[in-house]
Amino acid sequence: MKIRKTIPMIASLIIMLALIAVSSSLSENAPTESTINDKSVAVNSTVDEVKDYEMRGVWVSYMELSMENESDKSEYAFRSKFSAIAQKCKKLGFNTLIVQVRPFCDALYNSKYFPYSHILTGVQGKNPNYDALNIMCEICKQKELYIHAWVNPYRISSNDTPDKLSDNNPYVKNKSLGLKADNGIYLDPSKKDARKLITDGVVEIVKNYDVDGIQFDDYFYPTQDEDFDKKSYDAYVKSCSKNAPMGIYNWRIANVNMLVCETYRSIHQVNDNVDFGISPQGNLENNYNLYADVKSWCTCRRFVDYICPQIYFSLDNPALSFEDSLNEWLQMEYDENVKLYIGLAGYKAGSEDDSGTWLEQNDILAKEYNILKQNDKVKGFMLYSYSSLDNDKTKAEIKNLCDALD
Repeated sequence: MKIRKTIPMIASLIIMLALIAVSSSLSENAPTESTINDKSVAVNSTVDEVKDYEMRGVWVSYMELSMENESDKSEYAFRSKFSAIAQKCKKLGFNTLIVQVRPFCDALYNSKYFPYSHILTGVQGKNPNYDALNIMCEICKQKELYIHAWVNPYRISSNDTPDKLSDNNPYVKNKSLGLKADNGIYLDPSKKDARKLITDGVVEIVKNYDVDGIQFDDYFYPTQDEDFDKKSYDAYVKSCSKNAPMGIYNWRIANVNMLVCETYRSIHQVNDNVDFGISPQGNLENNYNLYADVKSWCTCRRFVDYICPQIYFSLDNPALSFEDSLNEWLQMEYDENVKLYIGLAGYKAGSEDDSGTWLEQNDILAKEYNILKQNDKVKGFMLYSYSSLDNDKTKAEIKNLCDALD
């Protein structure tokens, strides 16, 4: 496992050179200024004025936005649901919502690349007759909240969710884009067409919606099983001809880095004031098992604008405490353009998680926030998730956290 903790410097340099070469080639198809709509330009000036604000974010997952089990699935019902979400977050002192808009290679908006999400109607591909992302952007701006569009880049389905893919799902139309794992179907990180689908979808959001950021979550390679992408890796090895190919571990790292680099560049070609961030696992070791090269993302330019590790641990968690994990992230080097936010576990408050240590106090989140405030490297936090703001188990913790925000 020590090999995974530090990729050899030479291998890292080789990967970086490859990424730079690919990134440079993207500029040939860069959008002109005329492709940037007035809406996105209007956002620029607003964001510029408060570039250094403290992030106080709340993740709003697709489950919390879901309408599929509601008797009323109308636009009015969705608008009412999200208005209540935004109002509660604003009232409690939060300033940013990170809303999950592409959970399963689908979309909570009108997309030319992805079908409508099943969470709006119960059936993937069915038109809900409204644009949920546009509504969420509108409401956030009305309430003076920032909004980041949260995207799961690779996941097509997971554990039979959704239960049926629509005929216009990209994978259904082109099976070569994806790979099957034990727990679902995923876009193949090594495929150029898959990467282009992901980045095209991100650019579509940035060009057409009034968002302040794009965020990838912590799901990258779904398995370490070498059989998962054996055909793709064997094809890569064959293409190397006389050149020595990378081992499968570094090859997978390079595939993910390629996507991250291309996504960053694509976003900033359209709107330089839309942030691109990733929220990886809080335990550094777990990221290497997912082929997430978090150290490169933090230290090198043009990967991300922010990183938000999910440090979902109590102060006294015997396996890994909040402060021990935080210190690992603080000891890393950061490019001056990369902001560090920290993900806090609102959902664990009042639970038996972390060996029952969340039951011993009711101000753990507040104490963790105060610890973050003492570190100049940390520019704010994001709380997972919205449901924790309105739950009897979490009530005391959330109150104490929100009191600490004053």
